[in-house]
Amino acid sequence: MSRKAPNGSPAGGTVAVADPYAPQSGDPGYRVREYRLSLRYKVATNRLDGEATILAKALTPLRSVQLDLVGLTASRVKVDGAHPARYQQDQRRLTIRLPREVEAGQRFEVQVRYGGSPQPRNSRWGRVGWEELDDGVLVASQPVGAPTWFPCNDRVADKARYRIELTTEEAYTVIAPGTLKGRTSGSGRTTWTYVEEIPTATYLVSVHIGRYRSDPLAKPAVGALHYPAELRSAARATAPKLPAMVDLFQRCFGPYPLDRYDMVVTPDRLEIPLEAQGMATFGANHLDGSWESDRLIAHELAHQWFGNSVGLSRWRDIWLNEGFACYAEWLWSQASGGLSTHQQAKQHWTRIAALPQDLVLSDPGPDLMFDDRVYKRGALTLHALRRVTGDETFFKTLRTWTAEHAHTTATTGDFIALAERVAGWRLGGLFTAWLDQPELPRLPRRSEG
Repeated sequence: MSRKAPNGSPAGGTVAVADPYAPQSGDPGYRVREYRLSLRYKVATNRLDGEATILAKALTPLRSVQLDLVGLTASRVKVDGAHPARYQQDQRRLTIRLPREVEAGQRFEVQVRYGGSPQPRNSRWGRVGWEELDDGVLVASQPVGAPTWFPCNDRVADKARYRIELTTEEAYTVIAPGTLKGRTSGSGRTTWTYVEEIPTATYLVSVHIGRYRSDPLAKPAVGALHYPAELRSAARATAPKLPAMVDLFQRCFGPYPLDRYDMVVTPDRLEIPLEAQGMATFGANHLDGSWESDRLIAHELAHQWFGNSVGLSRWRDIWLNEGFACYAEWLWSQASGGLSTHQQAKQHWTRIAALPQDLVLSDPGPDLMFDDRVYKRGALTLHALRRVTGDETFFKTLRTWTAEHAHTTATTGDFIALAERVAGWRLGGLFTAWLDQPELPRLPRRSEG
């Protein structure tokens, strides 16, 4: 696929198409420039009322647009601030009739008033989206959970800016992507306003509501460690390792690409940690001080470079997120006195070799996109590249990748082209074996160059 322009739109005005991994999500006829969300939430009753303003640009001539919205009911829609527009809503989508045809390249604005009791949606990947905790909320949207709390164009490649204004009971802290621009209280409620200027995919926009305390984090950027009072000691024990991880990853991947980084520790147990834009969320069960805990912290931090700054143009290339973050775990293992990256690679190669050889990394299919083999074989692909090109060329490739594609989206083809450009020779055979064939290749010998 071709070079990308800002906000993840294809360069040269190429029209996007539906993602086959999530064909019922998103409208490829337009892209969103900005979401402005004004939300009112009652923790006690799980009631959400909101008004969403979507600033968008048509990619094709439009007479109607679709927004993803699940489990919540629209009560009024306006287009370009005019009188209420005609719309229809089913279980997944809000279809809005535009009062006039919008030509390709023209900008338009949609305003939706909506409400209800948000909850996760069922998907082939499990239940995702807005989730009540015992005393609060977290949002885990990957890959299609964003419509459970705001109307959106839920396409992985459609990055936009955000302004999120959320009002809730004053006993609770609200955490969202971006910079906290304001906090005002009155009548027992507090309004929190966050602004994220860096283009962000819908699935990476998270919200946390809880009884949190917050400690500032000095690295990787302005941010904080948020935790419930009962987990103070365990949460604070994780923070001292973060600066060393940041220093390592900045040497390997380039400067930290976002404006802030927040670590959120929930009082609930979570199956896995969760990454979001400028943020990572850990359950109470992820803070035991073990290598497993350390690798998860490293993995979610690495996603700020791979997945959040450099995003996906399509879900089939998810190894660009997960393989890179997994390889970051191995880099941290070596830097912190554990197994070397090559020892990690050999260990995981042996484990994958014993599993069914039925996964094609460049197109694993929607049912296998979160299979652990995507993570580990993705990391092994990078290690194979490093063995062939040598350390200097390999890390130059990673730093060039994060610099040239910062805050946009990219594909596997883009990465292959860049790796060949940096190396100065063709690498097609290596990538074909690791990415396009189901059989697991052997790790190559280390380059002597």
